Amino acid sequence: MKIAMIGTGYVGLVSGVCFSDFGHEVVCVDKDPRKIEMLTRGEVPIYEPGLQALMAKNVEAGRLAFTGDLAAAVDGAEAVFIAVGTPTRRGDGHADLTYVMAAAEEIGNALTGYAVVVTKSTVPVGTNARVAEVIRAARPEADFDVASNPEFLREGAAIDDFMRPDRVVVGVESERARAVMADIYRPLFLREFPIVYTDLESAEMIKYAANAFLATKITFINEIAALCERVGADVKAVARGMGLDGRIGNKFLHAGPGYGGSCFPKDTRALARIGQDHAMPMQIVETVIAVNDEIKRRMIDRIVDLCGGSVNGKTVAVLGVTFKPNTDDMREAPSLTIVPALVGGGAKVRVVDPQGRKEGEALLPGVTWLEDAYQAAQGADALVILTEWNEFRALDLKRIAKTMATPVMADLRNIYGAQDAERAGFAGYISVGR
Repeated sequence: MKIAMIGTGYVGLVSGVCFSDFGHEVVCVDKDPRKIEMLTRGEVPIYEPGLQALMAKNVEAGRLAFTGDLAAAVDGAEAVFIAVGTPTRRGDGHADLTYVMAAAEEIGNALTGYAVVVTKSTVPVGTNARVAEVIRAARPEADFDVASNPEFLREGAAIDDFMRPDRVVVGVESERARAVMADIYRPLFLREFPIVYTDLESAEMIKYAANAFLATKITFINEIAALCERVGADVKAVARGMGLDGRIGNKFLHAGPGYGGSCFPKDTRALARIGQDHAMPMQIVETVIAVNDEIKRRMIDRIVDLCGGSVNGKTVAVLGVTFKPNTDDMREAPSLTIVPALVGGGAKVRVVDPQGRKEGEALLPGVTWLEDAYQAAQGADALVILTEWNEFRALDLKRIAKTMATPVMADLRNIYGAQDAERAGFAGYISVGR
């Protein structure tokens, strides 16, 4: 099949590359000429394990191309995917659909035959109906259907998630559109991965409900972690005991400094606004948002306490600033709350992150970037682990403790333990929920 993918951000690029690996002919479109030039040279603008090699393979096979010409990409396409950004709108928490509607209008003007216009961006309920209206207004005679096909890709594991999904959700209104979507996902159907067909509104809601539920699990275990600290329990043992219950599961039960990233913060806020607009407040989701913000601030207080009540004039080494490992994404990362607070408190902050510097230099002014954890720790008054990159999981703690001015550690991802730190020579150690 011929597919046009509008948008080469995280979702659009990963989806376009993977569809081409299914055997489809895919043209990815972006308005940014610099990004198109980069992709054409074989360079990937985001960090995602395995993506560059898979992209090169399909470009070489002639199944994948990049262009800034939307009309040329849409011409003759059987499916046109909208995969543009839907950031939180300033002031009201709604998802900003400006880019989605602009893409829909351009697609309407460019359609030359029947096509299914598929929204892959995360959008509020009713958006696909609006997309159809915009296309009809642009070209009343256009022959098309709309479909909702939300993505469920974890950054750092996106290719595996696309190729081996828990499920594929497809919202359609006609058998014709369903047949096109079935052809697109035929490789997954043949391997018996679940494909859930539903109406447009349910598909739109599934995405928000799923992300809000996962954000709730993270926030719940973080609240339990705070209580564990007060009563002397170990949140890792609690999470394991909970997670072995098949009704609960062990995923997303890892205590830490709060959730971040491109999805959970904006999607929980958008769902809360949808509920308010329909006079059905999402009280649990609203609480999750508030508690997650409070957790990040609580971590600041714990680091300051570890440093004797003040970080003024002290050197703090921070390991990891991306919102999770195996990505360069800094969006809504806990570090964006914690690190500026340390800098504002007078600390000299040294940062080490395998992929975070590209975005982080602009987002975290006033810090010193280093390439090595041992270099960052030398002469430091505190060591803070914010992101659990593999290279931070097996540090020589004795070596680090010996070189620090004050060997204390805030392990906010529970990588190590109090006994490990004490044996290594650390005078102080805190973790989350233990």
